Amino acid sequence: MTAHNWIDLAQDADTGIETLRAHFEGHAYDPHWHDSFLVGVTEQGVQQFNCRRARHHSTPGQVFLLEPGEIHDGNAPTPEGFTYRMLYLDPHWLEREVSAVFEEAPANSHLSFTTTLTSDPRLALATHQAFQSLHAGELRIVRQSALDQLLERLTGQLQWRQRYREDPRLPLVAHKAREYLHAHLQQDVGMDELALATGVDRFRLTRAFKSAFGLPPHAYLVQLRLARARHLLARGAQPADVATDLGFADQSHLGRWFVRAYGLTPAAYRKRCSNLPDR
Repeated sequence: MTAHNWIDLAQDADTGIETLRAHFEGHAYDPHWHDSFLVGVTEQGVQQFNCRRARHHSTPGQVFLLEPGEIHDGNAPTPEGFTYRMLYLDPHWLEREVSAVFEEAPANSHLSFTTTLTSDPRLALATHQAFQSLHAGELRIVRQSALDQLLERLTGQLQWRQRYREDPRLPLVAHKAREYLHAHLQQDVGMDELALATGVDRFRLTRAFKSAFGLPPHAYLVQLRLARARHLLARGAQPADVATDLGFADQSHLGRWFVRAYGLTPAAYRKRCSNLPDR
């Protein structure tokens, strides 16, 4: 991270929602994904990112919406960089909170955003206010009211979508490989092993997987481990222990990947989310 870039991260104790405000100039972060719903608003500058096979440019007041698992990157195409604030919403929390809005969820479906970028001033305001109340640790009733207002505005951007296993765009071999990686994320999985588990050769597997999920299997496994690392660090686990548990070579190996994806070190992330000192 350069001297001009900064990140301010916190976590709400009641909901587990992470709040992040950051500024980047030039390159911000490599392609990665989260297992949370991301709702953010650009404050200043132009935030350029690739997602859903398209390049987006978020300008002040625009709201960007990313689903769990959606690969995205980030950079500043203009010299002054960009500043944004963002909420990380747990999928189970979000589905529970919006259940009152939908009479009944369709079978084998999950929540999805209708768009990646929107110019909705009321949603932008609700996002800003929810961020402010959570990040500043306001009274519980203030935080809950702000989140209710955000959810009310957010439902206009939500829809139910069939789960990926029913999506004909995702070949069965890619689905099988994805499930195998999730089940063996702590192991030193090789391509031969993954190919054997899916019943195709390594080259067909790589093409199918990248076509379905936007990353080759090895890169997906790294992102899967990083998402798990975030959870463990937020609960107070030591970076060295997390690196060992998730199959990274050592703590510095985890650190290099973590910084590239999230813009801060595992130790810094742990400290800001768990409020626990390093040993």
